[in-house]
Amino acid sequence: MANTKKVEDNKVELTLRALYDLQLIDSRLDEIRNTRGELPLEVSDLEDEIEGLNTRVEKINLEIEELQLDIKAKGEQIVASGELIKKYTSQQDNVRNNREFEALTKEIEYQDLEIQLAEKKIKEAGAKIEQKKLIIEEIQQKLASNAEHLSHKKQELEVLVEETRKEEEELQAKTLEFSSQIEERLLRAYTRIRSNVRNGLAVVSIDRGASSGSFFTIPPQRQIEIANRKKIIVDEHSGRILVDAELANEEYEKMKSIIK
Repeated sequence: MANTKKVEDNKVELTLRALYDLQLIDSRLDEIRNTRGELPLEVSDLEDEIEGLNTRVEKINLEIEELQLDIKAKGEQIVASGELIKKYTSQQDNVRNNREFEALTKEIEYQDLEIQLAEKKIKEAGAKIEQKKLIIEEIQQKLASNAEHLSHKKQELEVLVEETRKEEEELQAKTLEFSSQIEERLLRAYTRIRSNVRNGLAVVSIDRGASSGSFFTIPPQRQIEIANRKKIIVDEHSGRILVDAELANEEYEKMKSIIK
């Protein structure tokens, strides 16, 4: 039983060391990515804006196509109404009474109104098409400007990425290596804590009786438990995983060759 407990205690310590090593690596990766500043976000925003503008152009082109189809339909209606006017005018020469003549006259007037209305609709649709074409021209100018701006931003970002590409790839490989030494449950907890804290520190050491970066003092008995490394202890105030200063210093020295 004693041997089993010793193995378990050792396993906890190894897990704590792996967690702290992973934190050191992830913190360095955060530093690298932070040197790029707002560039990645600027590139992403420009790409989204360009996509949105292209979608808008497509939508306007579809609206123009619908207006052109409407103009075509109205043109066909004008021709049809013109044919009917010819037909009714011809029929007026052969009417037998005034009632038939007046009925045909009303039909001719109605078709004439239909022609006028169709011509008005064609004119309005034509004006809308021209207006939409002007909007497309403005959007295309903005697209050209944004595309040029995006190209410059991507080049800037690529230069920054290239400067640290090798180190970043090596660190990412080490991240996978140390992650494999940690139970899935703990790894998920570590990832969750990192995402919930501003500086990405999920594992911190005790500094002057408090967790690093915190002003809340940890009770002496709790500090002893942390130093014993027999279980994973979480800071009740910050939610971070705690390790003792000695372990942190040992791992930092060990990881110097990996973390520049």
